[in-house]
Amino acid sequence: MQMTNDPYELSVELPTVETYLRLRPAAGLSAMPAEGAVLGLPNTWHAVQVRHDGEPVGMGRVIGDGGCFFQVVDICVLPGHQGRGLGKRIMAELIGELERRAPAGAYVSLIADGDARHLYRKFGFRETAPASVGMHRTV
Repeated sequence: MQMTNDPYELSVELPTVETYLRLRPAAGLSAMPAEGAVLGLPNTWHAVQVRHDGEPVGMGRVIGDGGCFFQVVDICVLPGHQGRGLGKRIMAELIGELERRAPAGAYVSLIADGDARHLYRKFGFRETAPASVGMHRTV
């Protein structure tokens, strides 16, 4: 989905392990272990990448069970490419695919870091507190 005179190309494409491991920390997200990326990436339900001059500069994924529960993860754009609406384009593609393929009533969640919640609100996401709160742990 490339716009006229747009230097960015958004493609439905799973990032390689190397791209995934590079983009996350470079865009300010936590680093993930290579072993986890090797095991986890193939289980992606839907993924997109944004490229600039052929080089990946952003990505996003949807993971889940394919029926009842989905989670939007790994939304990131390299700092030098932020502020150009790329996060919005990534989200639009992911949400569009959820609306096309996920069963009605499926629960879609995400964890919003910092000001990213403003972007996610534009796509219909609402904070769950105080009724519920997000929780996490690492192994």
